[in-house]
Amino acid sequence: MTATGEIDGHGGNERPRKLRYRFTTVISVISNDGSTEETGSDEVLAIAVSSSGKLVALTDDTKRLVLFECEPSWRCISTRWVVRRCVSLVFSQAEDELLVADKSGDVYSFSVVEPQAEGELKMGHLSMLLSMAVSPDDKFIITADRDEKIRVSHRRSPYNIQSFCLGHRQFVSALHVPPSHPHWLLSGSGDGTMKLWEFESGRRLQSWDLSQLDESQSSDPDKNTAVVQIISSSDGCHVAVLCEGESTVHFFHLDQDEQRLVPHSRLQLAHCPLDATFDPEGQLWVLLDSSDTPLKIHTLQQDSWQCRTDSSELSRVSEALWPHWNTAESTRSSRRFENLYKMGYDNVSVYLQKKQQRLEEQQQKRIKAQTSNRNKRLKKDASA
Repeated sequence: MTATGEIDGHGGNERPRKLRYRFTTVISVISNDGSTEETGSDEVLAIAVSSSGKLVALTDDTKRLVLFECEPSWRCISTRWVVRRCVSLVFSQAEDELLVADKSGDVYSFSVVEPQAEGELKMGHLSMLLSMAVSPDDKFIITADRDEKIRVSHRRSPYNIQSFCLGHRQFVSALHVPPSHPHWLLSGSGDGTMKLWEFESGRRLQSWDLSQLDESQSSDPDKNTAVVQIISSSDGCHVAVLCEGESTVHFFHLDQDEQRLVPHSRLQLAHCPLDATFDPEGQLWVLLDSSDTPLKIHTLQQDSWQCRTDSSELSRVSEALWPHWNTAESTRSSRRFENLYKMGYDNVSVYLQKKQQRLEEQQQKRIKAQTSNRNKRLKKDASA
């Protein structure tokens, strides 16, 4: 199945299994076994890797949900069907449950222990879901929708809502719970902001407008910038943020003394990043929209992120990626969120304008009638 087995498997590498190269999200074609129930292009819509790295799940546009086991070798455990096309997948921390969010706002639960069991409806929303996360203690399900809302629900009883995290002005497109701070939630939105929450109480701790962090560029109020991905290093000291259509990675650093995030730097890339992840050593792997050098590694050196070119592991992963790169060309050029922005309509101004126009027309009719009556009286007086 594409390059996933090469990238995430052992391949003679002794690096721990928790190093999860998530670059398979752009390798978007899987083999068609002829068992699909409706026409589709077999494009992978969402993918998830368990916390141990032993399980991988994906769903495609033919509504298949495929579960893989990675150890001791790659093996397809089950192929099930979902009701609607999905937008997000996430494993529970115990790896006994796979949560599936679809575009209609429903979340289904699929058992991992019983891989052939049908999915069970877990919870519903009134808006399209865009992202989903599970708290590190498996207690809460966190969902983000198109209507600017973040909902925190109890996993065992989803009808019991713990809190809402409200404050974004556009759809919420990215969620991330830093493993080192299990009570924090980072969220990114189509309004170009990233916010830090204490999600159990719904209290907002910090907020940043990413367009204003770069003082060398003037912010354009009409430009829409959606946050597509938020990731953090395993020690929680570094946070990286990717935005749709931008060739820049925003970095934040954890202030250990004050226990808050502060903007650190910006990494300007030659091409737009498609995906990124930190490895256990704190190196940042970035997948680029480039046919020449699609994959790069950056390390923090002297307070700035520098590109590495002497990595044998980078060469190995790049070689596994190359044969499948052309298959993802259509997915690389697509923009997921450009059609989700809500357009404002100032109907009050339109109403006042039409009212003023109506008053002016009435005034003109009144003046015309008065002039006509005056002329008639003058003619009548002249004839008398």
